[in-house]
Amino acid sequence: MRWKKAWVLLLVFQIFTRAQDDGKISLPKEVDTCNGIFLLYTFDSRQKEYPRLKNATAQSWAFKSQLSVVNAGTTELKSWQAFIGFQHDEILVSIDGAMPLNAQDFPMKVGNNGTHLTGYPHADLKTAIETAGDLTQMSAIVKIKGTMFGVRLGGNLMPTKIKLENQGFKCPAAKTKGQRSMHVCCTKDPKYKEKKKKPLKFFPRRKADLSFTYDITQAYKANYMAEVTIENNHPLGRLDHWNLSFEWMRNEFIYDMRGAFPRKKDPSECLYSAAGQYYQDMDFSKVINCQKRPIISDLPPTLKNDEKVGKLPFCCRDGIILPKIMNATKSRSVFQMNVFKLPPDLNRTTVNPPQNWNITGMVNPHYRCSQPVRVDPTETPDPSGVEATISAIASFQVTCNITKPKPKMARCCVSFSAYYAESVVPCNTCACGCEDENPRKCDEDAPALPLPSEALLVPFANRTLKAKAWAKIKHMDLPRKLPCPDNCPVSLNWHVDSDYKTGWSARMTIFNWDTRSFEDWFLALQFKKALVGFENVYSFNGTKLPKTIFMQGLPGLNYLVGLTNGTKAGEPPVPGKQQSVISFLKKNTPRIRVAEGDGFPSKVVFNGGECALPKRLPKRSAGSNNSSPMGLFSAVFVSFSTFIIRTN
Repeated sequence: MRWKKAWVLLLVFQIFTRAQDDGKISLPKEVDTCNGIFLLYTFDSRQKEYPRLKNATAQSWAFKSQLSVVNAGTTELKSWQAFIGFQHDEILVSIDGAMPLNAQDFPMKVGNNGTHLTGYPHADLKTAIETAGDLTQMSAIVKIKGTMFGVRLGGNLMPTKIKLENQGFKCPAAKTKGQRSMHVCCTKDPKYKEKKKKPLKFFPRRKADLSFTYDITQAYKANYMAEVTIENNHPLGRLDHWNLSFEWMRNEFIYDMRGAFPRKKDPSECLYSAAGQYYQDMDFSKVINCQKRPIISDLPPTLKNDEKVGKLPFCCRDGIILPKIMNATKSRSVFQMNVFKLPPDLNRTTVNPPQNWNITGMVNPHYRCSQPVRVDPTETPDPSGVEATISAIASFQVTCNITKPKPKMARCCVSFSAYYAESVVPCNTCACGCEDENPRKCDEDAPALPLPSEALLVPFANRTLKAKAWAKIKHMDLPRKLPCPDNCPVSLNWHVDSDYKTGWSARMTIFNWDTRSFEDWFLALQFKKALVGFENVYSFNGTKLPKTIFMQGLPGLNYLVGLTNGTKAGEPPVPGKQQSVISFLKKNTPRIRVAEGDGFPSKVVFNGGECALPKRLPKRSAGSNNSSPMGLFSAVFVSFSTFIIRTN
């Protein structure tokens, strides 16, 4: 092995000497002693942008930088991944030679969290030994353009760190050389033991919360057929009315589809594109989409048996993908595309899957997706019924994992109330965003105002008078500028209903403020201490899972209707709603303190999306009993029942 290491280092040294003479790349001498993967980050230049500000911390600068990844080791590096720890509120405008793993569109706000990159189109880095020192196969150069903020002249322009993120490697702290260069040598981790797996020609399939499989089922010179499978593997993951987007990198376009449809069909986009210039005899009125980044949705059930666009297993469910614990057959969705290519890719063996995959749903989780990775071809049973399997020509996998929603970016919210408190703790201000709110009319950062119980039954626009009147009755100060609404399509109320020596109970009410209904809805609750005491759910179908109480509608009651108009003129809209009592025993939780926080959920998930929780608990009102089941939510329940009677 000594001669092999020496030979690699000699080749690398010679390569970079030649490259430096050509002006293409310049690396420090430390690469000579690196037996692994060498990463170099260089800051090329920056220029002050408009507007020119006196406040140095707010001044924006246009910058250019470069990341070089070099295989100076003895084994090939497959699908390289790297992390750059940006720390100056950077906004990336373009990246050439790699793709961001979070699949965001440019300009991409990185902030101070850094960014994860993966190689594209040069994803695999071979060694000097197996390429006879061919630098183009051994290294990848990533050129980055963007905007940074608040760095004075002479300040630190470097990121906090750079490192390789491939499994089986360890990276020491990066070393800075001068003010514009940073490098690190990542070597194989001797403690890392790769699991013994069946020998594969391509990458093994990875496990994730959600995965896409891009199978090439037919290949021709100018086009190919692709089948896309979306599979949900998370027990609490879900998608409603999903919208899928990705980005074509080689001027491809979708000629036809089955099992799904693009949101936009504009033949003029095709005629004036590169596709229109090359395929001059093609009738583009029949082409379904020529967008570089199309948005694709599932077909409705009414088209399931349509001869032209339907008749495909696992299609046409109006974009509903359930977790497997609810229904395994509804945990996946499938559609097919006829994709046309352009020169220089006009041969049967050249297939470039789209990049930057992203999927969203209605009140569903936030997913962060990887770039496509070539995996062993998918095998399916022969449809004729004989005992044989059919393999795809090529298969690619995209993996997506659920991420915790950022502040003010949830899809649902929770309010807290209790029998011992007169006021409801409402959903947080801007819990689901305030992009459409006028900051002159409401305060995005002010805490939500305490409310009377009946205010939960009307839309936010109708709560202002109730909130003001309640503040006057309870002698509470009102700010000049009232808080903005929560803007959540779904809200939930958790009400502690009783607290006795042997047990306690709560009521969970779900409000649907969106015009769309939810079929086969589900709810999941987590507690810090109360889970082991869970006894029963009475109006929902409840199941105790590890660390979670899983609830869904009973047969015939699993449909949460949307927002409807009031029955009389002038009445506020009526939300769709369902409610159930949940009981707990104290036998296994003798020290539980319900009112002090143990009786409130620490995490609430509705249809896969994590809901924003209040930042405070209900305050005990003067004269309230510790164990009285009557009180605030009795008024809520009476109001709830009266409201239903009046509006039905």
